[in-house]
Amino acid sequence: MKYLFIIAIIFGISAVIFLAPEKHVNITNTAEVSSVKIAKGLPKLLDLGAHKCVACKKMEPVLEKLKKDFKGKLIVEFIDVWLPENRKKAMGYKIQYIPTQIFISKDGKEIDRHVGFISEKDILSKWKKLGYDFSKKDKGN
Repeated sequence: MKYLFIIAIIFGISAVIFLAPEKHVNITNTAEVSSVKIAKGLPKLLDLGAHKCVACKKMEPVLEKLKKDFKGKLIVEFIDVWLPENRKKAMGYKIQYIPTQIFISKDGKEIDRHVGFISEKDILSKWKKLGYDFSKKDKGN
């Protein structure tokens, strides 16, 4: 048991080092968030994870449903942080654990974060608390 604890600590430190940014990056300056402004001022749910992560795999159907149900009202994007071509982009978001969901306002500013699995119901509830009510499918925000 003692050895498992030590291994878990080493793994956690390795993940933080791997995903830690080289320097502070203002999220509103990234190309990804800037695309929110270009996309008709839509809010964005950005999920940073990996296809090999169990909790991240559980997020896939939730994200796909949100993407389908709220097309034209909400941008939903997944970035696999374990892919070499996405590592630098992931470091810019300063995540420490995956999955991490970043809630971005329609003006391109990060307004909230969640770490770990989150259900569709909880995502929509969080958006509502942030001022975006997606439960009204016939009205836009």
